[in-house]
Amino acid sequence: MRIVVLGAGPAGLLFALLVKRRNPAWSVDVLEQNPAGATYGFGVVFSSGALAFLERDAAGLLPELSAAMESWPIQRIAHRGERVDIDGNGFSAIARLALIDILGRLCADVGVTIRFGRPIGSLDELGDADLVVGADGYNSLVRRSLSERFAPAAEALTNRFVWYGTAQPFECLTLTFRSSADGALVAHHYRYATDMSTFIVECDDATWRRAGFEGMSDAQSRAYCERVFADDLGGRPLLSNRSVWRQFPLLSCRRWWTPSGAGHAVLIGDALRTVHFSIGSGTRLAFEDAIALDRAFGDTGPDVPAALAAFEHARRPVVDKMLAAASASSYWYERLPQKMALDPLSLAYDYMTRSGRMSARRLRETAPKFMKRFDGERRG
Repeated sequence: MRIVVLGAGPAGLLFALLVKRRNPAWSVDVLEQNPAGATYGFGVVFSSGALAFLERDAAGLLPELSAAMESWPIQRIAHRGERVDIDGNGFSAIARLALIDILGRLCADVGVTIRFGRPIGSLDELGDADLVVGADGYNSLVRRSLSERFAPAAEALTNRFVWYGTAQPFECLTLTFRSSADGALVAHHYRYATDMSTFIVECDDATWRRAGFEGMSDAQSRAYCERVFADDLGGRPLLSNRSVWRQFPLLSCRRWWTPSGAGHAVLIGDALRTVHFSIGSGTRLAFEDAIALDRAFGDTGPDVPAALAAFEHARRPVVDKMLAAASASSYWYERLPQKMALDPLSLAYDYMTRSGRMSARRLRETAPKFMKRFDGERRG
């Protein structure tokens, strides 16, 4: 059995690790177009629930990750100079590069071959493979090469965002809402190391155009955002890593797997569908894809079509539910200027219930301190 994985991101590396660990005699190769040590972005964040599934389904991985993670028990909304803390929302974060390094080391330990700096122009270059796993992100070569079979659909949101980092450490996962002379902006920020944080800035399209971001250099763009969020950054600069303003693409595919040449192809992670960063579940879903695909082979053995069918059957209902929540969350941000009119406490409540999955009753159970304050001030 020969498996070729395109993409050495979290999805591709975790699947390669698990399937090789389960089937040591199988050939598992990972091809990554970027050189070793290169990665886009800064940190990635997980909820406590996301870490629980790793402990259950990816034996030995969680202790490795936990040693490199920053954790906190609350989420915070900052608006009009007021901070609203929401209890019951535990999160952990890790540097994306540290995550990839850990997975890569574990893959090497079980005999997975990883080739960095290996761009692929055509699937024909892969030779005979029983399975090609497209874990190569939103710009997936696998999906593009077989687009008529996968039948992808994509929609770009109107908001603009840019992914920065900063040496300013933050106490917890925070959404900070600020107004500038050009309009409303929000920063999603959290520390992923003792001395580093992710700092994503987002604004509506009208604000982006009034500010003139389209014509700005990277340095000018960072300087503008540093002025708006000066109080939050504590005088520290924003850092770039291929940080460009863009619109978030909502991607989905009608089909998840397909015959391909002599073998088959399947998509996982962002190659299959994208999940808006506002619900912090992109890496979690990528991990869950990898775990479910490996488990399907555990149930079917080397019967590739049966394994891929079992993978889609198990995962599609879960993914569809998450995509619905992510879509509701992303469209909440599309109404950012209107949301800025809310007072801090009302904004926090509106945000927590944005996806439709969190009712007032459930929120009282998971965040009793926050809801006690919210109910008390609303009655007052």
